[in-house]
Amino acid sequence: MKQLTEFHQKKILILGLAKSGVAAATMMHRLGASVTVNDSKERSENDEASQLEALGIRVVAGGHPLYLLEEIDLLIKNPGIPYQNVLVKEATSRGIPVWTEVELAYRISEAEMIAITGSNGKTTTTTLIVEMLENSKRKPLVAGNIGTVATDVAKVATANDVIVVELSSFQLMGTEAFRPKIAVWLNIFDAHLDYHGTRDDYVAAKAKIMQNLSKDETLVYNADDVTVAEAAKHTDAKLVPFSTKEKLTNGAYLDQGKIYFQEEVIIELNEVVLPGAHNVENMLAAVAAVKLAGGTNKQIQHVLKTFKGVKHRLQFVGEWQNRLIYNDSKATNILATKAALSAFTKPIVLIAGGLDRGNEFDELLPDFSHVEVLVAFGQTREKLVSLGEKAGVTIIEADNVEDATKKALAGSTEGQVILLSPACASWDQYRSFEVRGDAFLETVQRATKIK
Repeated sequence: MKQLTEFHQKKILILGLAKSGVAAATMMHRLGASVTVNDSKERSENDEASQLEALGIRVVAGGHPLYLLEEIDLLIKNPGIPYQNVLVKEATSRGIPVWTEVELAYRISEAEMIAITGSNGKTTTTTLIVEMLENSKRKPLVAGNIGTVATDVAKVATANDVIVVELSSFQLMGTEAFRPKIAVWLNIFDAHLDYHGTRDDYVAAKAKIMQNLSKDETLVYNADDVTVAEAAKHTDAKLVPFSTKEKLTNGAYLDQGKIYFQEEVIIELNEVVLPGAHNVENMLAAVAAVKLAGGTNKQIQHVLKTFKGVKHRLQFVGEWQNRLIYNDSKATNILATKAALSAFTKPIVLIAGGLDRGNEFDELLPDFSHVEVLVAFGQTREKLVSLGEKAGVTIIEADNVEDATKKALAGSTEGQVILLSPACASWDQYRSFEVRGDAFLETVQRATKIK
């Protein structure tokens, strides 16, 4: 890592004692800063507090007192903490910079970065890039939402490595000088508007991935997404588009069943294992980024011929009694479920439901052409039942994912796809979409003996 001196004896406030907060606090302490960590949870609920205090880092828990901003040079916040937080709002009004730890990771890193953002497909694309870069000249290190906190990766990365980092809009909002070598912008849909307030603000947050790019960096972007393509006009970076609709001699594209990069055939689409039209976009983006980073066709082809998906992201679980079972617990919004439904031509038993954010689900009606059974659970169960009635499909009501999975298996017939794609966040019943997905996987395993 770079031995920075700019933070020596600076007063830094870290807001939030999650993994990113602990990483930022320990790194700033290592760089010679005077660090205070603040968390809304009581001291007794913060296991990490003792660890930090042992290093000489001050911890203030149980609230957000404004006196913590006195003489503060910089505030680094957990990405999930909204900008309406009292300390964040006050810091902004006082002109105190507000970062997320991704900015710190960038500043200390000796390794170049490939950064991926988008409303959907980030994790799949990031994983594809990492696996495609295996055995290349530089070792790929995964960071961000998909892996280890970026600062923890950056502190051990060398110039011979490349950090592949998945970034949310929450993380990107807190960047200032951040400038990846290759930026990948997959798409933009209406999401997280409860956090950002407006679509324009959400797009602006995503666009920060390219705000500092120069002609020495590259933006890989979705030419089929009107918003992304328009935003790409406002960067000085080299532009490398990808498209499933048109030939792009300067980018990655799909043509007559083949994936190309700059007019070179990379692979036949029928050799690819990963299902779904949306995943073709993810693959094109990954191919472009990897070719630009020096990856080989041989490794790219190997990955595309063997990659079955990321856990909880349209993950193929297995076959049971002539039924195909998929776990798409990561589908926490309607658009993600639309993409999942479009991946199949076989009849579907759809398991859906979760946190009620006040929206209806009629937007899914056009995508129900292959859905034969809907198993609804969670807070949104009644709304989904209403959707099922409008679609004219068989409806099964369930209490939770475990109950829904058992009923889906029992209510299915040969030749169907059993798909968990909730279209909702998990927080009404489960701590995260991962916990929800694991509950689905465990229930399937017990009932079918699939391993």
